[in-house]
Amino acid sequence: MSDLYELLAPYFDVPESPSSHLPPPTANDPQTTNYLNRLSTLSLSDLTSTEPASLLHAAQSHLRNLQALSKRSHKAVIASSSHLTNLASLLPALGTQATELKDELPHFENAVSEFAQKYDRSTENAVLDRRKRAMLLSRNVDRVSDVLDLPTLLSSTVSAAQAPITTSAASSSSSYASALDLHAHIKRLNALYPQSKLVGGISKQAETEVQNLVSVLITSLQSPSLKLAAAMRTIGWLRRVAPELADDGYGAPKASALSTKSLNLSAGNASANGALGSLFLVCRLQPLHKTLEALDPLRELADQESARRRSATNGTIPKQQQAQTSALGSQSERYLKRYIEIFREQSFAIVSMYKSIFPSGLPSPDASGETQLGGNDGLLLLPSPVSSFALHLVEMLQFTLKDYLPNITDKQSRESLLTQVLYCAGSLGRLGADFGMMVALLEEELADPEDDLEEADGNTDWVQVMMKHRIQASRLEVLARGVGSGRKASMDVQSPTALSAG
Repeated sequence: MSDLYELLAPYFDVPESPSSHLPPPTANDPQTTNYLNRLSTLSLSDLTSTEPASLLHAAQSHLRNLQALSKRSHKAVIASSSHLTNLASLLPALGTQATELKDELPHFENAVSEFAQKYDRSTENAVLDRRKRAMLLSRNVDRVSDVLDLPTLLSSTVSAAQAPITTSAASSSSSYASALDLHAHIKRLNALYPQSKLVGGISKQAETEVQNLVSVLITSLQSPSLKLAAAMRTIGWLRRVAPELADDGYGAPKASALSTKSLNLSAGNASANGALGSLFLVCRLQPLHKTLEALDPLRELADQESARRRSATNGTIPKQQQAQTSALGSQSERYLKRYIEIFREQSFAIVSMYKSIFPSGLPSPDASGETQLGGNDGLLLLPSPVSSFALHLVEMLQFTLKDYLPNITDKQSRESLLTQVLYCAGSLGRLGADFGMMVALLEEELADPEDDLEEADGNTDWVQVMMKHRIQASRLEVLARGVGSGRKASMDVQSPTALSAG
Protein backbone atom coordinates (compact mmCIF):
# COMPACT_ATOMS: atom_id res chain seq x y z
CA MET A 1 0.00 0.00 0.00
CA SER A 2 2.95 2.27 0.43
CA ASP A 3 3.62 2.00 -3.31
CA LEU A 4 0.09 3.11 -4.06
CA TYR A 5 0.43 5.94 -1.55
CA GLU A 6 3.69 7.07 -3.17
CA LEU A 7 2.02 6.87 -6.56
CA LEU A 8 -0.83 9.11 -5.50
CA ALA A 9 1.14 11.50 -3.27
CA PRO A 10 2.13 13.94 -6.04
CA TYR A 11 -1.52 14.51 -6.78
CA PHE A 12 -2.46 15.63 -3.20
CA ASP A 13 -3.50 19.26 -2.79
CA VAL A 14 -0.69 21.27 -1.22
CA PRO A 15 -2.01 24.01 1.15
CA GLU A 16 -0.87 27.49 0.43
CA SER A 17 -0.73 28.34 4.17
CA PRO A 18 -0.75 26.06 7.21
CA SER A 19 -3.95 27.55 8.57
CA SER A 20 -6.00 27.67 5.33
CA HIS A 21 -6.46 23.89 4.61
CA LEU A 22 -5.98 20.64 6.30
CA PRO A 23 -2.60 18.94 5.84
CA PRO A 24 -2.41 16.06 3.35
CA PRO A 25 -3.06 12.55 4.66
CA THR A 26 -0.17 10.49 5.84
CA ALA A 27 0.56 6.86 5.07
CA ASN A 28 0.14 5.85 8.71
CA ASP A 29 -3.36 7.29 9.01
CA PRO A 30 -5.92 4.47 9.47
CA GLN A 31 -8.47 6.16 7.26
CA THR A 32 -5.91 6.57 4.46
CA THR A 33 -4.90 2.94 4.79
CA ASN A 34 -8.52 1.78 4.62
CA TYR A 35 -9.22 3.86 1.53
CA LEU A 36 -6.10 2.60 -0.27
CA ASN A 37 -7.15 -0.98 0.52
CA ARG A 38 -10.55 -0.21 -1.00
CA LEU A 39 -8.97 1.25 -4.13
CA SER A 40 -6.94 -1.89 -4.63
CA THR A 41 -10.11 -3.93 -4.87
CA LEU A 42 -11.76 -1.78 -7.55
CA SER A 43 -11.44 -2.38 -11.25
CA LEU A 44 -10.13 0.14 -13.72
CA SER A 45 -13.60 0.90 -15.03
CA ASP A 46 -14.87 1.53 -11.53
CA LEU A 47 -11.97 3.81 -10.82
CA THR A 48 -12.72 5.88 -13.88
CA SER A 49 -16.49 5.89 -13.76
CA THR A 50 -18.07 5.32 -10.34
CA GLU A 51 -15.32 6.28 -7.91
CA PRO A 52 -15.21 10.00 -8.74
CA ALA A 53 -18.98 10.20 -8.41
CA SER A 54 -18.82 8.34 -5.10
CA LEU A 55 -16.11 10.67 -3.81
CA LEU A 56 -18.11 13.72 -4.91
CA HIS A 57 -21.24 12.39 -3.21
CA ALA A 58 -19.37 11.67 0.00
CA ALA A 59 -17.78 15.15 -0.06
CA GLN A 60 -21.16 16.81 -0.51
CA SER A 61 -22.68 14.68 2.23
CA HIS A 62 -19.89 15.63 4.61
CA LEU A 63 -20.29 19.26 3.63
CA ARG A 64 -24.02 19.19 4.37
CA ASN A 65 -23.37 17.48 7.70
CA LEU A 66 -20.77 20.08 8.60
CA GLN A 67 -23.16 22.87 7.66
CA ALA A 68 -25.95 21.39 9.77
CA LEU A 69 -23.54 20.85 12.65
CA SER A 70 -22.21 24.38 12.40
CA LYS A 71 -25.74 25.77 12.34
CA ARG A 72 -26.86 23.64 15.25
CA SER A 73 -23.80 23.84 17.47
CA HIS A 74 -21.94 26.90 16.38
CA LYS A 75 -22.09 28.50 19.86
CA ALA A 76 -20.68 25.42 21.51
CA VAL A 77 -18.02 25.19 18.84
CA ILE A 78 -17.05 28.83 19.34
CA ALA A 79 -16.96 28.40 23.12
CA SER A 80 -14.89 25.25 22.77
CA SER A 81 -12.54 27.04 20.51
CA SER A 82 -12.10 29.92 22.97
CA HIS A 83 -11.58 27.48 25.87
CA LEU A 84 -9.15 25.56 23.82
CA THR A 85 -7.26 28.75 23.17
CA ASN A 86 -7.13 29.51 26.96
CA LEU A 87 -6.29 25.94 27.82
CA ALA A 88 -2.60 26.61 27.30
CA SER A 89 -2.57 29.18 30.12
CA LEU A 90 -5.09 27.37 32.38
CA LEU A 91 -3.22 24.11 32.57
CA PRO A 92 -0.06 25.62 34.14
CA ALA A 93 -2.19 27.59 36.63
CA LEU A 94 -4.12 24.41 37.49
CA GLY A 95 -0.90 22.60 38.09
CA THR A 96 0.38 25.36 40.34
CA GLN A 97 -2.85 25.40 42.37
CA ALA A 98 -2.83 21.64 42.66
CA THR A 99 0.70 21.82 44.03
CA GLU A 100 -0.33 24.48 46.54
CA LEU A 101 -3.38 22.39 47.61
CA LYS A 102 -1.14 19.40 48.07
CA ASP A 103 1.16 21.46 50.26
CA GLU A 104 -1.73 22.83 52.33
CA LEU A 105 -3.48 19.52 52.94
CA PRO A 106 -1.46 18.69 56.10
CA HIS A 107 -2.31 22.07 57.61
CA PHE A 108 -5.96 21.57 56.72
CA GLU A 109 -5.98 18.15 58.33
CA ASN A 110 -4.47 19.59 61.49
CA ALA A 111 -7.06 22.38 61.61
CA VAL A 112 -9.91 19.89 61.13
CA SER A 113 -8.55 17.73 63.90
CA GLU A 114 -8.26 20.70 66.25
CA PHE A 115 -11.82 21.85 65.41
CA ALA A 116 -13.25 18.38 66.00
CA GLN A 117 -11.40 18.12 69.29
CA LYS A 118 -12.44 21.63 70.38
CA TYR A 119 -16.16 21.24 69.60
CA ASP A 120 -16.55 17.65 70.70
CA ARG A 121 -20.00 17.17 72.33
CA SER A 122 -18.62 14.75 74.89
CA THR A 123 -16.64 17.53 76.60
CA GLU A 124 -17.80 20.82 78.16
CA ASN A 125 -17.49 23.75 75.85
CA ALA A 126 -18.59 27.34 76.51
CA VAL A 127 -19.04 28.11 72.83
CA LEU A 128 -21.31 25.13 72.29
CA ASP A 129 -23.29 25.98 75.40
CA ARG A 130 -23.74 29.54 74.18
CA ARG A 131 -24.87 28.30 70.78
CA LYS A 132 -27.25 25.82 72.37
CA ARG A 133 -28.77 28.60 74.45
CA ALA A 134 -29.06 30.78 71.37
CA MET A 135 -30.82 28.00 69.48
CA LEU A 136 -33.08 27.32 72.45
CA LEU A 137 -33.93 31.01 72.67
CA SER A 138 -34.65 31.09 68.95
CA ARG A 139 -37.07 28.16 69.26
CA ASN A 140 -38.84 29.66 72.31
CA VAL A 141 -38.82 33.32 71.35
CA ASP A 142 -42.62 33.46 71.48
CA ARG A 143 -42.72 32.10 75.02
CA VAL A 144 -39.99 34.47 76.17
CA SER A 145 -41.92 37.35 74.63
CA ASP A 146 -45.02 36.30 76.56
CA VAL A 147 -43.02 36.16 79.79
CA LEU A 148 -41.55 39.62 79.15
CA ASP A 149 -45.06 40.98 78.63
CA LEU A 150 -46.25 39.76 82.06
CA PRO A 151 -45.29 42.95 84.01
CA THR A 152 -46.98 45.15 81.39
CA LEU A 153 -50.09 42.98 81.45
CA LEU A 154 -50.13 43.09 85.26
CA SER A 155 -49.81 46.87 85.20
CA SER A 156 -52.71 47.08 82.75
CA THR A 157 -54.97 44.97 84.95
CA VAL A 158 -54.07 47.04 88.02
CA SER A 159 -54.82 50.24 86.11
CA ALA A 160 -58.14 48.80 84.97
CA ALA A 161 -58.99 47.94 88.57
CA GLN A 162 -58.21 51.53 89.64
CA ALA A 163 -61.10 52.96 87.60
CA PRO A 164 -64.26 51.92 89.50
CA ILE A 165 -66.16 54.98 88.28
CA THR A 166 -66.03 54.09 84.61
CA THR A 167 -66.23 50.32 85.08
CA SER A 168 -68.77 48.12 86.76
CA ALA A 169 -68.18 46.18 89.96
CA ALA A 170 -68.04 42.90 88.04
CA SER A 171 -65.40 44.27 85.68
CA SER A 172 -63.37 45.62 88.58
CA SER A 173 -63.57 42.26 90.35
CA SER A 174 -62.47 40.52 87.16
CA SER A 175 -59.50 42.88 86.87
CA TYR A 176 -58.50 42.19 90.48
CA ALA A 177 -58.80 38.44 89.93
CA SER A 178 -56.74 38.62 86.73
CA ALA A 179 -54.05 40.66 88.48
CA LEU A 180 -53.87 38.14 91.32
CA ASP A 181 -53.66 35.22 88.87
CA LEU A 182 -50.84 36.94 86.99
CA HIS A 183 -48.99 37.62 90.22
CA ALA A 184 -49.38 33.98 91.29
CA HIS A 185 -48.08 32.85 87.88
CA ILE A 186 -45.01 35.12 88.16
CA LYS A 187 -44.31 33.84 91.67
CA ARG A 188 -44.56 30.26 90.39
CA LEU A 189 -42.08 31.05 87.59
CA ASN A 190 -39.70 32.60 90.13
CA ALA A 191 -39.95 29.48 92.28
CA LEU A 192 -39.32 27.18 89.30
CA TYR A 193 -36.38 29.20 87.94
CA PRO A 194 -34.71 30.92 90.90
CA GLN A 195 -31.37 31.24 89.05
CA SER A 196 -32.80 33.05 86.03
CA LYS A 197 -31.95 36.75 85.95
CA LEU A 198 -34.76 37.36 83.47
CA VAL A 199 -37.39 35.82 85.74
CA GLY A 200 -35.86 37.64 88.71
CA GLY A 201 -36.18 41.00 86.96
CA ILE A 202 -39.76 40.26 85.96
CA SER A 203 -40.52 39.25 89.54
CA LYS A 204 -39.15 42.57 90.84
CA GLN A 205 -41.29 44.53 88.37
CA ALA A 206 -44.31 42.47 89.35
CA GLU A 207 -43.69 43.15 93.05
CA THR A 208 -43.75 46.88 92.32
CA GLU A 209 -47.10 46.54 90.57
CA VAL A 210 -48.40 44.34 93.38
CA GLN A 211 -47.50 46.98 95.94
CA ASN A 212 -49.54 49.41 93.86
CA LEU A 213 -52.39 46.88 93.85
CA VAL A 214 -52.15 46.57 97.64
CA SER A 215 -52.42 50.35 97.91
CA VAL A 216 -55.49 50.31 95.69
CA LEU A 217 -57.12 47.57 97.76
CA ILE A 218 -56.37 49.37 101.03
CA THR A 219 -57.77 52.58 99.57
CA SER A 220 -60.94 50.74 98.55
CA LEU A 221 -61.39 49.67 102.18
CA GLN A 222 -61.59 53.37 103.08
CA SER A 223 -64.57 54.00 100.83
CA PRO A 224 -67.54 55.48 102.75
CA SER A 225 -69.99 53.36 100.72
CA LEU A 226 -68.20 50.06 101.29
CA LYS A 227 -70.55 47.08 101.50
CA LEU A 228 -70.02 43.76 103.23
CA ALA A 229 -69.67 41.74 100.02
CA ALA A 230 -67.11 44.14 98.57
CA ALA A 231 -65.21 44.20 101.87
CA MET A 232 -65.06 40.41 102.02
CA ARG A 233 -63.78 40.24 98.43
CA THR A 234 -61.17 42.91 99.14
CA ILE A 235 -59.93 41.12 102.26
CA GLY A 236 -59.75 37.88 100.29
CA TRP A 237 -57.67 39.59 97.60
CA LEU A 238 -55.39 41.06 100.26
CA ARG A 239 -54.87 37.59 101.72
CA ARG A 240 -53.65 36.42 98.32
CA VAL A 241 -51.64 39.42 97.20
CA ALA A 242 -50.11 40.26 100.60
CA PRO A 243 -49.94 37.04 102.63
CA GLU A 244 -47.52 38.69 105.05
CA LEU A 245 -50.43 40.77 106.35
CA ALA A 246 -52.30 37.60 107.30
CA ASP A 247 -49.33 36.02 109.08
CA ASP A 248 -49.57 36.31 112.84
CA GLY A 249 -46.21 36.12 114.50
CA TYR A 250 -47.51 36.46 118.03
CA GLY A 251 -50.52 34.24 118.47
CA ALA A 252 -51.59 30.91 117.04
CA PRO A 253 -54.94 30.46 115.31
CA LYS A 254 -57.75 29.09 117.40
CA ALA A 255 -58.54 25.43 116.99
CA SER A 256 -62.33 25.68 117.26
CA ALA A 257 -64.92 28.07 115.92
CA LEU A 258 -66.00 30.81 118.27
CA SER A 259 -69.54 31.76 119.12
CA THR A 260 -70.68 35.12 117.79
CA LYS A 261 -73.51 35.53 120.26
CA SER A 262 -71.41 37.28 122.88
CA LEU A 263 -68.13 39.10 122.66
CA ASN A 264 -65.84 39.25 125.65
CA LEU A 265 -63.51 42.23 125.28
CA SER A 266 -60.63 40.44 126.92
CA ALA A 267 -56.98 41.28 126.41
CA GLY A 268 -55.86 37.69 126.54
CA ASN A 269 -56.74 36.66 122.98
CA ALA A 270 -54.60 37.21 119.93
CA SER A 271 -55.92 37.72 116.47
CA ALA A 272 -55.71 34.76 114.13
CA ASN A 273 -55.76 36.97 111.03
CA GLY A 274 -52.46 38.76 111.40
CA ALA A 275 -52.59 42.45 110.61
CA LEU A 276 -55.61 42.23 108.29
CA GLY A 277 -58.11 42.77 111.10
CA SER A 278 -56.27 45.80 112.43
CA LEU A 279 -55.83 47.14 108.90
CA PHE A 280 -59.53 46.76 108.19
CA LEU A 281 -60.51 48.57 111.39
CA VAL A 282 -58.06 51.41 110.76
CA CYS A 283 -59.32 51.82 107.19
CA ARG A 284 -62.94 51.90 108.35
CA LEU A 285 -62.07 54.37 111.11
CA GLN A 286 -61.04 56.97 108.53
CA PRO A 287 -64.51 57.36 106.93
CA LEU A 288 -65.93 57.62 110.45
CA HIS A 289 -63.60 60.50 111.21
CA LYS A 290 -64.38 62.14 107.88
CA THR A 291 -68.11 61.84 108.50
CA LEU A 292 -67.71 63.33 111.95
CA GLU A 293 -65.56 66.12 110.51
CA ALA A 294 -68.57 67.19 108.47
CA LEU A 295 -70.04 68.35 111.81
CA ASP A 296 -67.25 70.91 112.29
CA PRO A 297 -69.59 73.93 111.90
CA LEU A 298 -71.78 72.62 114.73
CA ARG A 299 -68.71 71.70 116.76
CA GLU A 300 -67.36 75.23 116.48
CA LEU A 301 -70.61 76.62 117.88
CA ALA A 302 -70.49 74.05 120.66
CA ASP A 303 -66.89 75.05 121.39
CA GLN A 304 -68.03 78.63 121.83
CA GLU A 305 -70.55 77.47 124.43
CA SER A 306 -67.80 75.44 126.14
CA ALA A 307 -65.61 78.52 126.25
CA ARG A 308 -68.39 80.59 127.77
CA ARG A 309 -69.08 77.82 130.30
CA ARG A 310 -65.45 77.69 131.37
CA SER A 311 -65.39 81.46 131.64
CA ALA A 312 -68.46 81.34 133.88
CA THR A 313 -66.86 78.62 135.97
CA ASN A 314 -63.74 80.74 136.41
CA GLY A 315 -65.84 83.75 137.44
CA THR A 316 -65.16 85.81 134.32
CA ILE A 317 -68.83 85.74 133.24
CA PRO A 318 -71.73 85.28 135.63
CA LYS A 319 -73.36 81.87 135.35
CA GLN A 320 -76.84 83.31 134.88
CA GLN A 321 -75.69 85.51 132.00
CA GLN A 322 -73.89 82.55 130.43
CA ALA A 323 -77.01 80.38 130.64
CA GLN A 324 -79.09 83.08 128.99
CA THR A 325 -76.68 83.73 126.16
CA SER A 326 -76.05 80.07 125.39
CA ALA A 327 -79.77 79.20 125.24
CA LEU A 328 -79.26 76.31 127.64
CA GLY A 329 -76.56 74.67 125.41
CA SER A 330 -78.71 74.33 122.30
CA GLN A 331 -75.72 74.25 119.94
CA SER A 332 -74.00 71.57 121.99
CA GLU A 333 -77.22 69.56 122.00
CA ARG A 334 -77.51 69.75 118.21
CA TYR A 335 -73.90 68.74 117.80
CA LEU A 336 -74.11 65.82 120.22
CA LYS A 337 -77.33 64.52 118.66
CA ARG A 338 -75.81 64.41 115.20
CA TYR A 339 -72.52 63.07 116.60
CA ILE A 340 -74.21 60.21 118.46
CA GLU A 341 -76.39 59.34 115.46
CA ILE A 342 -73.39 59.08 113.16
CA PHE A 343 -71.34 57.31 115.82
CA ARG A 344 -74.06 54.74 116.45
CA GLU A 345 -74.62 53.97 112.79
CA GLN A 346 -70.96 53.84 111.76
CA SER A 347 -69.65 51.98 114.82
CA PHE A 348 -72.32 49.29 114.54
CA ALA A 349 -71.60 48.89 110.82
CA ILE A 350 -67.83 48.60 111.38
CA VAL A 351 -67.99 46.07 114.20
CA SER A 352 -70.69 43.94 112.56
CA MET A 353 -68.77 43.94 109.29
CA TYR A 354 -65.62 42.90 111.16
CA LYS A 355 -67.47 40.01 112.84
CA SER A 356 -68.71 38.79 109.44
CA ILE A 357 -65.31 39.02 107.75
CA PHE A 358 -63.12 37.78 110.61
CA PRO A 359 -65.17 35.24 112.60
CA SER A 360 -61.99 33.51 113.78
CA GLY A 361 -60.42 36.76 114.96
CA LEU A 362 -63.00 37.52 117.64
CA PRO A 363 -62.07 37.52 121.32
CA SER A 364 -62.63 34.20 123.07
CA PRO A 365 -65.50 34.00 125.59
CA ASP A 366 -63.16 32.28 128.03
CA ALA A 367 -59.63 33.66 127.80
CA SER A 368 -58.53 32.79 131.35
CA GLY A 369 -56.80 29.61 130.27
CA GLU A 370 -54.63 31.25 127.60
CA THR A 371 -52.58 34.15 128.81
CA GLN A 372 -49.19 33.38 127.30
CA LEU A 373 -47.75 32.60 123.93
CA GLY A 374 -46.21 29.26 124.74
CA GLY A 375 -45.80 27.06 127.70
CA ASN A 376 -42.71 28.78 129.09
CA ASP A 377 -42.74 32.16 127.34
CA GLY A 378 -43.45 35.17 129.47
CA LEU A 379 -44.89 37.24 126.61
CA LEU A 380 -48.58 37.95 126.82
CA LEU A 381 -50.86 37.34 123.88
CA LEU A 382 -51.86 40.36 121.85
CA PRO A 383 -55.43 41.51 122.36
CA SER A 384 -57.98 41.16 119.63
CA PRO A 385 -58.04 44.18 117.29
CA VAL A 386 -61.79 44.58 117.69
CA SER A 387 -61.36 44.76 121.47
CA SER A 388 -58.94 47.67 121.25
CA PHE A 389 -61.02 49.24 118.51
CA ALA A 390 -64.20 49.10 120.58
CA LEU A 391 -62.39 50.70 123.52
CA HIS A 392 -61.11 53.41 121.19
CA LEU A 393 -64.62 54.09 119.92
CA VAL A 394 -65.93 54.33 123.48
CA GLU A 395 -63.11 56.69 124.41
CA MET A 396 -63.97 58.89 121.42
CA LEU A 397 -67.59 59.12 122.52
CA GLN A 398 -66.60 59.55 126.16
CA PHE A 399 -64.27 62.45 125.44
CA THR A 400 -66.89 64.13 123.25
CA LEU A 401 -69.56 63.78 125.94
CA LYS A 402 -67.13 64.98 128.57
CA ASP A 403 -66.39 68.10 126.53
CA TYR A 404 -69.89 69.13 125.49
CA LEU A 405 -72.43 67.46 127.78
CA PRO A 406 -71.78 69.94 130.64
CA ASN A 407 -72.89 72.76 128.30
CA ILE A 408 -76.45 71.41 128.32
CA THR A 409 -78.28 72.61 131.43
CA ASP A 410 -81.78 71.59 130.43
CA LYS A 411 -82.64 68.35 132.22
CA GLN A 412 -84.97 67.06 129.51
CA SER A 413 -82.35 67.61 126.81
CA ARG A 414 -79.71 65.82 128.88
CA GLU A 415 -82.02 62.87 129.45
CA SER A 416 -82.77 62.74 125.72
CA LEU A 417 -79.07 62.66 124.88
CA LEU A 418 -78.32 60.07 127.53
CA THR A 419 -81.18 57.93 126.20
CA GLN A 420 -79.65 58.21 122.76
CA VAL A 421 -76.28 57.16 124.22
CA LEU A 422 -78.00 54.25 125.93
CA TYR A 423 -79.47 53.11 122.61
CA CYS A 424 -76.00 53.39 121.09
CA ALA A 425 -74.55 51.28 123.90
CA GLY A 426 -77.29 48.71 123.40
CA SER A 427 -76.62 48.68 119.67
CA LEU A 428 -72.98 47.83 120.24
CA GLY A 429 -74.03 45.56 123.08
CA ARG A 430 -75.69 43.25 120.58
CA LEU A 431 -72.19 42.81 119.16
CA GLY A 432 -70.66 42.27 122.59
CA ALA A 433 -69.35 45.80 123.24
CA ASP A 434 -71.83 47.34 125.66
CA PHE A 435 -70.36 50.46 127.28
CA GLY A 436 -73.34 51.62 129.35
CA MET A 437 -71.53 51.44 132.67
CA MET A 438 -68.64 53.51 131.38
CA VAL A 439 -71.04 56.30 130.47
CA ALA A 440 -72.59 55.96 133.93
CA LEU A 441 -69.16 56.61 135.42
CA LEU A 442 -68.86 59.58 133.10
CA GLU A 443 -72.18 60.89 134.39
CA GLU A 444 -70.89 60.69 137.95
CA GLU A 445 -67.71 62.49 136.94
CA LEU A 446 -69.63 65.29 135.24
CA ALA A 447 -72.13 65.71 138.08
CA ASP A 448 -72.35 69.27 139.47
CA PRO A 449 -70.88 69.43 143.02
CA GLU A 450 -73.65 71.85 144.00
CA ASP A 451 -76.29 69.16 143.42
CA ASP A 452 -75.36 67.14 146.53
CA LEU A 453 -78.97 66.59 147.46
CA GLU A 454 -79.79 65.08 144.09
CA GLU A 455 -76.79 62.81 144.22
CA ALA A 456 -77.68 61.72 147.74
CA ASP A 457 -81.11 60.63 146.56
CA GLY A 458 -79.54 58.74 143.65
CA ASN A 459 -81.76 60.52 141.12
CA THR A 460 -79.07 61.48 138.63
CA ASP A 461 -79.94 61.88 134.98
CA TRP A 462 -78.34 58.58 134.09
CA VAL A 463 -80.28 56.67 136.76
CA GLN A 464 -83.57 58.16 135.62
CA VAL A 465 -82.77 57.34 132.02
CA MET A 466 -81.91 53.76 132.96
CA MET A 467 -85.16 53.35 134.89
CA LYS A 468 -87.22 54.67 131.98
CA HIS A 469 -85.35 52.41 129.62
CA ARG A 470 -86.05 49.39 131.79
CA ILE A 471 -89.74 50.27 131.96
CA GLN A 472 -89.92 50.56 128.17
CA ALA A 473 -87.97 47.35 127.72
CA SER A 474 -90.28 45.49 130.09
CA ARG A 475 -93.35 46.76 128.28
CA LEU A 476 -91.91 45.73 124.94
CA GLU A 477 -91.11 42.31 126.36
CA VAL A 478 -94.69 41.92 127.58
CA LEU A 479 -96.03 42.90 124.16
CA ALA A 480 -93.59 40.58 122.43
CA ARG A 481 -94.72 37.61 124.53
CA GLY A 482 -98.33 38.34 123.73
CA VAL A 483 -99.41 38.57 127.36
CA GLY A 484 -103.04 39.66 127.69
CA SER A 485 -104.50 42.12 130.10
CA GLY A 486 -105.72 39.26 132.33
CA ARG A 487 -102.19 38.17 133.25
CA LYS A 488 -100.70 41.62 133.21
CA ALA A 489 -101.00 42.01 136.97
CA SER A 490 -98.71 39.02 137.61
CA MET A 491 -96.00 40.67 135.52
CA ASP A 492 -96.46 44.18 136.78
CA VAL A 493 -93.76 46.54 135.65
CA GLN A 494 -91.77 48.07 138.41
CA SER A 495 -92.01 51.75 138.94
CA PRO A 496 -88.95 54.03 138.75
CA THR A 497 -89.00 54.33 142.55
CA ALA A 498 -89.01 50.59 143.05
CA LEU A 499 -86.25 50.13 140.51
CA SER A 500 -84.12 52.76 142.17
CA ALA A 501 -84.71 51.15 145.54
CA GLY A 502 -83.72 47.77 144.11
